Parts: sequence; C-alpha cells; structure tokens
Amino acid sequence: MTDEPPLRRRAAESRTGNEPHQPPSAAPEPVDAGPEPTVDGPVPLTAPREGTPEPVTTEAGLAEVVARFAAGTGPVALDAERASGYRYSQRAYLVQLRRAGAGTALIDPLPLPDLSSLDLAIADAEWVLHAASQDLTCLAEVGLRPRRLFDTELAARLAGFERVGLAALTEQLLGFSLEKHHSAADWSSRPLPESWLTYAALDVEMLTDLRDVLDAELARQGKSAWAAEEFAALVRSVDRPPRVRAEPWRRTSGIHRVRGARAQARIRALWYARDQIAARRDAAPGRVLPDSAIVAAAELDPKDEKTLLTLPGFGGRSVRRLARTWLAALDDARQLPDDALPVTPVVEGPPPPHRWAERDPVAAGRLARCREVVVRIAGEHALPPENLIAPDSVRRLAWTPPEEVTEATVAETLRGFGAREWQLALLVPDLTAALAGPAPAA
Repeated sequence: MTDEPPLRRRAAESRTGNEPHQPPSAAPEPVDAGPEPTVDGPVPLTAPREGTPEPVTTEAGLAEVVARFAAGTGPVALDAERASGYRYSQRAYLVQLRRAGAGTALIDPLPLPDLSSLDLAIADAEWVLHAASQDLTCLAEVGLRPRRLFDTELAARLAGFERVGLAALTEQLLGFSLEKHHSAADWSSRPLPESWLTYAALDVEMLTDLRDVLDAELARQGKSAWAAEEFAALVRSVDRPPRVRAEPWRRTSGIHRVRGARAQARIRALWYARDQIAARRDAAPGRVLPDSAIVAAAELDPKDEKTLLTLPGFGGRSVRRLARTWLAALDDARQLPDDALPVTPVVEGPPPPHRWAERDPVAAGRLARCREVVVRIAGEHALPPENLIAPDSVRRLAWTPPEEVTEATVAETLRGFGAREWQLALLVPDLTAALAGPAPAA
C-alpha cells in the first residue's frame, strides 16, 4: 500500500467541509458499473498537489531528486512522454515520478541521459506505471529498469473493467477527471509549456491511489497471483532484445492496392529512402513522406520531377526538395533484374484463420473448439480473451498440436509460447479436450 494519504479523500474533504467523502466502490457488481453518481459529477483535476514542478535539467538538480526519492516511502509512480508522431526514435523526452514523502519530479532526459543514480535510489520500491509496455523500453534507455512493478492498465484488464485508459479509471474509481489533450503533443520541443508540464505531473499524481484500489479489487476477485505473474513477465521483458521485422516496408499503409513485384520493388525503394532520411533527421517517417505518397508513386512510376510533383503527398516544400531522391529510388527499382524483385514472404506459423477451412478442415475444427474454450473461460472470469491467452498461441496450438495430446504436452506447448502458469491452470484441461476432438453425441 502507498503511504501517501489518498488524494480522493483529501480533495473531498476540502470540497465539502463535512465528513470525508467515501471513495467509490472499486468494483461494484458488475465490475464495469463504475462509481455511484454524485451531484456534482467527477471533480476536474487541474493542478498537482504541491504545484507544477520545474523540469530538472542539471546534475545538481538530479542529485536532489535522487536524495528525495531515496528518502521517500512506498511505491514510485512513473511515466514518460515520447514524441512518436514527430520523431523517428521512441526515446523519452520527459520522465515523471511521484512518491510519498518525495513529491513529484519532472526530469528532462535531454541534458540528463543517464538516470542510473535515480534507478539505484528506487531499486527496492515497487514501480507503478500505466500501460507499462509502452514506456519500459524508453525508460531503460535512460537507465531506469524496474525490479518490481504494478501496471494499472493491465490490472484493470484482469479485474474486468471495460474502459482501462488512465483518465477513464481515474474518473470511475477515484472520482476525478483528467484532461488528456496533450497526449499527442511534440514533447521533443523546448521549452515545454507550463500547461504541458502540469499535464505530465498529473499523469503520476494519482497512480498510487489507483494502484491501491485496483490491488484491492484484484484481491477481492482472487486474481492477485495472476497479476503478480503478469507483472513479473513485464519486468523480464525489459532486457529482451526488440523484435526486428524482416521486411518492415511491407507494413506501408495501402500496400495491398499495389499489384506486381516491380511495383512492390518501388514501394520498397521509396520506403528505405524515406527511412534513411527520417533516421538522419530524427523525424517521424510519415512527416518526411506519407505512406499514401509512396503508394501513389509506386502505382504510377513517374519518371520526371514534373509528373512526380503532381501526385498526392508530393506537394509540400520539404517533399519537393527531395524530388531527386524519390526519383532516384524509383529508378533503382526500375533497374533491378527480375531475380532481385520482392517475392511473397514465407509465413512462419499458421496461415490466416480464414484460409484454414480450405487448407486443413480438421485444424479449422480444432481452432473453432479452442476459441470456444477461451471465450467461455474468459467470460466466466470476467477477463478479455486476449488477456487470458494470446490469440496467436491458440492458433499455433490448434494448427500444430503436440504429437501426443495430453494435459502435460499441451501445457508445455503453451508454456513455450510464453503462457503463464495461471493461464495454464485455467485453460489446459479444456483445451486438451478440444484438441482431442468434439465430444461424442449423446
């Protein structure tokens, strides 16, 4: 539990001047019903408790934060702001922390790229994040790696809440509304406006309060051990090497409209030309050249600047300045010998489910039965099916089941796909029966 007095209660006291307002029920029946309505509705949260702190930008300032947080107590709430729609990298451009007895700190990792001293100061604490998988990589890049964590979004999913965004949970469970209008801002810009800093500070203001409510609800539902396994898996994922996609250009939006290997080669050439420029500029690739422009050029194959610049997406000044680069990429694709053109990639694992019936009707039957098991058991435990088991794991199991189908072999197969023990305990008996075949008619 956090040692910090609950914000929802303190705020309610100051609002009414009477008896403390009782916090809304964490999980009424059904769990997604939300708190009881109040006369005034949720209270807008517009400023942090101690005011908006200035971002820490110096080693001396960082040392002061390290000392404060080492002396604090209880969990540490963390968040990071990136500039995904503006920058090529996924680095953190602001790190926010809050801890009882330490208050809130905002740290600018541009002048302070190494926060390992802070990591050591809070190493023994539980870290509280919302949607941790989105921030763990960029936090690790600045030297922050949790040893224990609590993910409020994942906890809410396991507890059966339908709306699991931070603002939705804060409103439903704590009775406060958070503004999220700066979530897509360009956090790489400097100086950061005061309103942005307030928004960033508020993102960690209530995380430990939220953690306590969700932790209690998980305990009430008997799911605390499940959550502990999931959180431990997130911690282990920090040091896992990132997955490298073999042919990332194939994810170009609209590529399905482009027919023929030669046209596919044009997409590939333009994609890599754009990616090189985006990496050099540290700019989001779509801001260098939109996917729609790549597709349009691949379809028409313009051979001169005048024709190229008439295509959708090539009208901007910065795009026009790179016209020779785009034309050179198209020319490179034009000169490729046939044996260097893209070929349909070999798909690892099972085919798309809509093709199972024609490829292997028996496997299609197994998949249908396994899916029925997952949906039924997920419903019984108020879980999203994808949190009960990864859909890809179910497909792989159904497409290539163990040679001998037993509970032990099914469990070992799913464990190899990354399934946790709590998931196996719930699923293995019924999945084993589903793989073995339909139940005989009565």
